[in-house]
Amino acid sequence: MQRRPDYVLITLTASLLVMGLIILSSASVAISHNQYGSTSRLILNQLFPGVVVGCLGFFFSWRIVPYTFWRKVSLPLLLGTLILLGAVFTDQFGFSAGGARRWIHFKFIFFQPSELAKLAIIVYLAAFFAKFKDNLENFWQTVFPFMLVSAAILGFIALEPDIGTLGVLTMIIGALFFVAGGAWKYISYFIGGGIALFFILIKTTPYRFDRFLVFLHPELDPKGIGYQIQQALLAIGSGGLWGLGLGESRQKYSFLPESVGDSIFAIAAEELGFIGATVLVLLFMFFVLRAFRIAYRAPDLFGRYLAVGIASWIAFQAFINMSAITGLIPLTGITLPFVSYGGSSLALVLTSCGILVNISKYAKS
Repeated sequence: MQRRPDYVLITLTASLLVMGLIILSSASVAISHNQYGSTSRLILNQLFPGVVVGCLGFFFSWRIVPYTFWRKVSLPLLLGTLILLGAVFTDQFGFSAGGARRWIHFKFIFFQPSELAKLAIIVYLAAFFAKFKDNLENFWQTVFPFMLVSAAILGFIALEPDIGTLGVLTMIIGALFFVAGGAWKYISYFIGGGIALFFILIKTTPYRFDRFLVFLHPELDPKGIGYQIQQALLAIGSGGLWGLGLGESRQKYSFLPESVGDSIFAIAAEELGFIGATVLVLLFMFFVLRAFRIAYRAPDLFGRYLAVGIASWIAFQAFINMSAITGLIPLTGITLPFVSYGGSSLALVLTSCGILVNISKYAKS
């Protein structure tokens, strides 16, 4: 029996979207003018296709199809995502920027398959664990296929390379396996393998090793490898309690790298201050708590695991982004959901929020 959708989650989603667009519209002024000669180009790009496609995806996954639809398409969605991840490395469809191959293009369409990979792995594992819930102790029937699929997705992401997305996906996969009731010995193997891969990637790539050194020694080379985190902390500190005012950031004028990407939280703190940054953090916290409430009240295991996966995605990605740019963990390059520039990311996040709302319509009393 269908009930009223979770209007609290809808309100939180809308609040994060509106606040994100306001922050981005201010943070993108300088870089938009420098690259395109128009201060509004980037925010317009975010509105279309990001917001428009995202709102259509939100409506589709909330009102048009029930959440059980995603269980039926879980395998095709996963296989399609793997094909797209592979296409990133082809000369015909993939292209690189900043030393990484993370983007794919079809004529005028540009997007990152790694963003789709987050939703695809959540949907597939939710269906997989719901099917084999009572047989998770069987290594060859359940654990091995689960690890094989996870390794395929994570392997492509590691080759791009995108260590931030790799970390988020690893946490999502681990959270789903834990919630499904996976044996602790396998969970420990998964955690151990993830830590080992993390250090291998750091040791084999100079710029990642430099970022790790800067995390351990923030004062190291402030005009070189430590420049981004030093400028980010300067922006956050300059905001004080109430901020410099919306549109008044100084760091966005070519001082802070990636001011519309992984550094955007620092711009938000500079302009909106501690109060504004706290409001943003609280919105994420309430969103995640509401999403877990939906998971708890989901009518079946697939709905529960699907909601847990989406909630974990938003929670881990937001936590990693804000923690990295405030110096609590090493810089990863991961973007802030709802806020950072990126149409494919925003569209998929909004579509996933629609799935959560749809699950809430079937919630148990």
